[in-house]
Amino acid sequence: MSTKRVLGIDPGTGICGFGVVQYITHKQPRMITAGVISTPAHTPLADRLLDIYDSLNQIIDETHPDEVSIEKLYFNQNITTGITVAEARGVCILVARQRNIPVYEYTPLQIKQTLTGYGRAAKKQMQEAVREYLNMQEVVKPDDAADALAAAITHALMTRLAYQ
Repeated sequence: MSTKRVLGIDPGTGICGFGVVQYITHKQPRMITAGVISTPAHTPLADRLLDIYDSLNQIIDETHPDEVSIEKLYFNQNITTGITVAEARGVCILVARQRNIPVYEYTPLQIKQTLTGYGRAAKKQMQEAVREYLNMQEVVKPDDAADALAAAITHALMTRLAYQ
């Protein structure tokens, strides 16, 4: 049987969500792990980015993903926050590429549309869609972890990995 693991990432500087989903040919996909990398608010940005770098390396060491799916940056309000999130996103992409793991990017609209059929789905709708797709008893919390799993699921559905 063919096995693939996809690491989904919901990038952020203060909270960076991650989730790993395993796909085995003709079997229900399952969550391997999900959670968040949290960095202290009043820590210098360079230290926070290093923390994300080190933590993501450890997650990859523990879970051995074959591919990474990361949410593309979208912001329309606070450009300062957008810039720091972009920096965190860059660190996440760097970690994956340093390990020769392919990186795929999806917009929030694509992720919501893929999982719920509606591009403006609310957080609760997304959490419920992730729960249903992974056949879990409860929704994944916090929502940053659920968003990361949603990115991993979107990649599998968009590349037809989930159907093999």
